[in-house]
Amino acid sequence: MLGITNYGAFILAYVLLLIIPGPGNFALMTSTTKGGIKGGLAASLGAMVGDQVLMWLAVAGVASLLQAYPAAFHAVQWLGGAYLAWMGLKIMLAKPGDGSPVNIKPHHYLLQTMLIILFNPKAILFYMAFLPLFIDPVQHLGLITFGFMSLTIVLLNALYCMIVVLLTYYFAERLRANKRVSGVLQKLAGMVLIGFGIKVAVN
Repeated sequence: MLGITNYGAFILAYVLLLIIPGPGNFALMTSTTKGGIKGGLAASLGAMVGDQVLMWLAVAGVASLLQAYPAAFHAVQWLGGAYLAWMGLKIMLAKPGDGSPVNIKPHHYLLQTMLIILFNPKAILFYMAFLPLFIDPVQHLGLITFGFMSLTIVLLNALYCMIVVLLTYYFAERLRANKRVSGVLQKLAGMVLIGFGIKVAVN
């Protein structure tokens, strides 16, 4: 279909990328918990922008550059890991009832989630190594093929993010009244984010 080999498998592969637990999902849920629907939607937009940047960078040849220079890819891993751990530490050290250690302005959620996606090795590897497997070298239509893949990714990402935001908001509202539980969850969230950062850096 429009130069894509096995379009159904391409959709399935991307959906699996979305639902695998990782920093992107965690950032989306944390943004919704802290900033409500508005924060969650801003984070969703950040995730979509990050995915689009990675895809078009891969199209532009940056993927080949990272493959040729593994040290550059490892540098991205370390930067991403450090960024996640720093955010997790801020969340852990915040006292219950304090203002959010992660800025609650929607444009901050957008930027933070976008950066998490851009520094996420899982997403980088998908666009660098996996995405080309679905491109038919014979029936490839250039920008039309990439544009169709891009539109598919945007639609799937938007649907997934909306589901995650609504479910997270629903459960967060029921936990928000219990400050003790909220405090424990906040510390746990910080620890998980630090764990993601370490895993990203050393993987």
